[in-house]
Amino acid sequence: MELNGRNLIGYQEYSNGNSTFQTIHPTSLELLPTLFSNATFEETDKAVQLASSAFEMYASTTRNQRIKFFQAIHHHILDLGSDLMDIFQEESGLSFQRAVAERTRTLGQIQLFIEIIEKGDWMKASIDSPLPDRKPIPKPDIRKQLEPVGPIVVFGASNFPLAYSTAGGDTISALASGCPVIVKSHPMHAGTGELVARAIIQAAKETNMPEGVFSNLNSNTYEIGSYLVKHPHIKAVGFTGSITGGTALMKIANKRTEPIPVYAEMGSVNPVVVLPEILELQMIRTVQQLAQSIRLDAGQFCTHPGLIFTLDSSLSHTFRTQLATELNTQKPQAMLHPDIWNVYQKNSASHLAFKEVQEITTPRELVKNHITPTLTTTSGKTFLKNPLLAEEVFGSYSLVIVCTNLTELTSCLDRLKGQLTGSIFATPKELISKRILIQTLKSKVGRLIFNGVPTGVEVCQSMHHGGPYPATSHSHYGAVGHEGILRWTRPVSYQNWPDELLPKALQNSNPMDIMRTIDGEWSHKKLA
Repeated sequence: MELNGRNLIGYQEYSNGNSTFQTIHPTSLELLPTLFSNATFEETDKAVQLASSAFEMYASTTRNQRIKFFQAIHHHILDLGSDLMDIFQEESGLSFQRAVAERTRTLGQIQLFIEIIEKGDWMKASIDSPLPDRKPIPKPDIRKQLEPVGPIVVFGASNFPLAYSTAGGDTISALASGCPVIVKSHPMHAGTGELVARAIIQAAKETNMPEGVFSNLNSNTYEIGSYLVKHPHIKAVGFTGSITGGTALMKIANKRTEPIPVYAEMGSVNPVVVLPEILELQMIRTVQQLAQSIRLDAGQFCTHPGLIFTLDSSLSHTFRTQLATELNTQKPQAMLHPDIWNVYQKNSASHLAFKEVQEITTPRELVKNHITPTLTTTSGKTFLKNPLLAEEVFGSYSLVIVCTNLTELTSCLDRLKGQLTGSIFATPKELISKRILIQTLKSKVGRLIFNGVPTGVEVCQSMHHGGPYPATSHSHYGAVGHEGILRWTRPVSYQNWPDELLPKALQNSNPMDIMRTIDGEWSHKKLA
């Protein structure tokens, strides 16, 4: 499929502005040929107006209509075939295997939400029966369900061109809830975004969805993103990116006449604690697990292990030496974009500016936009004195903090901000005597991992991909898994309404045949 770089607004294409940009091949640093048209404010208004007009009709679609729409999205993304795989690799520099893995995950998320729509319990329908004879005041008939909030803006993520972008978890969960979506495509992989957007729009047309249920806007500046968040018809925002970007959007959203939520995933150093007994038993395995996680795709993951805490001993010294040796075998890797590479250079240099921070991997001469893993080390005392060392360095960089005792290690963990994950490598016996580490780490993270690395986020009911601020702006929900749909809804209660005027999920006959809470108990039953 040929790219044209236009903004896809409802069922029309626009390129009315005078400003364009190109994506870049991260390895060769050559500009790719397609000129992408920066969306104008007028085009952005058009997308929002269409989404607002489409909302009531789309929110009223039946379960089967929405499922057919999702099945068509699944089909058309898969039908993009090698075109999608090729542009993914060209714009990201990531491997074919990674492209296939992200496509598989994206399609898997679509299938997951087909199942969620089919099941219907995401609406959390509940019925409390009336008690007209209750004294001194009769109890009314009260029923409640979750309903979609309105048009949503989704910002594509730089490091996941498919799984967290145009048809990623934010977009698919919002569409599943009944909300139209406007994607502000990430400018580093605008071509990948265009192909996927065309697949979604084609699916919408084929299944008779209202025009405006989905739009895709291009922009390599901040103005259009800010304008979207300020727009009074936008009701919520999904964002995956830097703390700077996420907090900026949150401030804009909070200053609106009607503040709206920004569900942002914004960064994490994912602390890892490595205790002595596990090193005695599984030194090589622990080193290999961590090395693989640190160097995976140049460390460009939100679950990259950025901080590793150990207790001072000959074992921990050997551990650091072996980990550095293992990382030294990594060949140079291209980062996603020179802008990301520049930030990596700046942030890693800020750590090494401390004389107490020592680099233990071997520095190598590299071409621009390429890196090899960097492993540094410092003391717990230095870490506690310098808050900058706890900040994320996005890329293949990890800092090992050597603590003199358990008290210092716990103090270091206690100084951390909110994180997505926290890992502990230990034996069960060893950890029983150090439960304070579990409690301290649990207060900082959304996912606790035992003897494993943070990279690899399974999409399932029990997974939580979120954490206390600033890992995410709302620690209850994330873009991964079933509960992502709850972000785009609000509860509505219906009191004493005629049965035929109630939403189907709340009607007596339970025409959707879903699980509901009836007088406090889950049930499929119908009411008289």
